[in-house]
Amino acid sequence: MIQDIFIIDNTQSVQNVLKQLFKDDIDYQFKSVKTEELNIALQNIPDMIIIDEDTINMDIIDLCKSIRENEDNSITPIIVISSNWEKEHRIKILEQSIEYFIIKPIDCEYLYYTVKNILRLLQTNRRVSPLTGLPGNVQIQAEIKKRLLNKEKFAIFYFDLDNFKAYNDIYGFSNGDEIIKFTAKTIVKNIHNMSMDDNFIGHIGGDDFLAIVQPSDYEQICKNIIAEFDEQVLDYYNQEDINKGYIEVANRRGIIEQFPLTSISIGVVEIEPGRYRNTLEIGEVGAQVKHQAKSIMGSTYIINRRKK
Repeated sequence: MIQDIFIIDNTQSVQNVLKQLFKDDIDYQFKSVKTEELNIALQNIPDMIIIDEDTINMDIIDLCKSIRENEDNSITPIIVISSNWEKEHRIKILEQSIEYFIIKPIDCEYLYYTVKNILRLLQTNRRVSPLTGLPGNVQIQAEIKKRLLNKEKFAIFYFDLDNFKAYNDIYGFSNGDEIIKFTAKTIVKNIHNMSMDDNFIGHIGGDDFLAIVQPSDYEQICKNIIAEFDEQVLDYYNQEDINKGYIEVANRRGIIEQFPLTSISIGVVEIEPGRYRNTLEIGEVGAQVKHQAKSIMGSTYIINRRKK
């Protein structure tokens, strides 16, 4: 996944240094903005912000405060680069919850590994699912909000497994975890193999997943995921259940019920610029579309293409 790093540097000198340092690291993207363009950086919810204090035309403390007070960037790591050696000055900046203060002249090797290590740590911490290694709800909401603010055209895929509880009841939670990991791999494989850098996949929790996909053949993506899922999910069943095509589970009253083998339902919401005001509106439509998909027996998908 591309790491977006915004540099508040009115002369672009730090940006030039970083581009040279990371010229062989294709996963890092540096964008320079002037102080008065701060809102551009904030609305893109960057993975990191770097400030060259020597070139800005704003008080550094006020600038840092304005970034930290922005709700969407409250956890965005910030590095301040400055030629001011005074300890009191450095402490005042760090008091604003700024992660690093680097003194000029810049030690390029030190800067390089500082940027890489901060982002590596942040990426690890954001992965709230140790089971799948995928980002959780905080990052999911930020990613959707960023695209809405930028008036992008995209689609959100909502994934949910059918009859998964019945599977857990018979095969146990350890085997259930294996199906969740398999589902995550299937989604990642079919979406990240599309040669588009800006797609995003998150794990909402349990057997619920979400993907943000740039304009493409959404229908074909759904078909590919379903085909692979239906074929390989059989690996998690014994032959007897595969032959029957269902599993038998006793309900709370001891009555045996039959449940089909686990399938996957996909609800897709196409997002046109200006169509939705916030993530809540999208979530409501997403829930409706996913419910429609789940009402159909077996693995299926529903695409919502409402423009207004």
